[in-house]
Amino acid sequence: MSIDGMRLDSGMSWFEENSLQATNASFVIATYGKCIYWIDGEKTILERGDFLLIKAGVHYYGKSVPTVFHEKFVIQLSINEDILFALPLLFTNSFVKSKAGCFDLILERLRTVWKEWQDAIPYCSFRAYSIVLDAFSLWCRELDRGDEATITLQHIEKMKAYIGQYYRGKVTKDELGACIGRSPNHAAALFRRVTGQTISDYVHATRIRTATYMLKESLLTISEIAEYLGYSDVSYFQRIFKRIIGLSPTHYLKIQI
Repeated sequence: MSIDGMRLDSGMSWFEENSLQATNASFVIATYGKCIYWIDGEKTILERGDFLLIKAGVHYYGKSVPTVFHEKFVIQLSINEDILFALPLLFTNSFVKSKAGCFDLILERLRTVWKEWQDAIPYCSFRAYSIVLDAFSLWCRELDRGDEATITLQHIEKMKAYIGQYYRGKVTKDELGACIGRSPNHAAALFRRVTGQTISDYVHATRIRTATYMLKESLLTISEIAEYLGYSDVSYFQRIFKRIIGLSPTHYLKIQI
């Protein structure tokens, strides 16, 4: 498999049509709002959190929903027989679409690589390749579970919502277990299996997403942002920020100006 192209579509007037002669598969990750696809004559609505894979040579067209803003990443793939053999669930039909529990993890990594792609930084295509493979492997685990995945994703969304409300404090597996009516260990294992992240990793990622916004939009200092987000040690906050974003808070702020 190889990555032949990547783009970010957004807006309220998007339209695209793909011919039967197309040689690339399309992997689409909806990040905001919703849009509509007709694939082999079948209508499907793509919303935030959905993964969509359309096989090469399949006719489709898509468009925005009137008055609804949307955003999505589209990755063009050349797929070889090794991938088809290893991940058969993704390629048995003309397209596959579902909510993905690993959405937040993949989106976080993809946004970083997107910036590298735009700047043509060396080896960014290899990084994008690794992200797509990781997305496919985690997605296939969900598809393998079939109907069970629907209930599982409901639990995951409840836990994510809880973290979204309380991420500035300490979030424990005991709290998340109580949130979904399961044991703490079950909640922690379920969260990691579906999202690809530990509870702690997800809490840090949620905090750092807020930090990037605050660095750009607020007048708070780095130490004040760290304290607001629950980091009593600013050096620890800076290490976590760099691990997730790839830049220190100071460097990140400089390139935003």
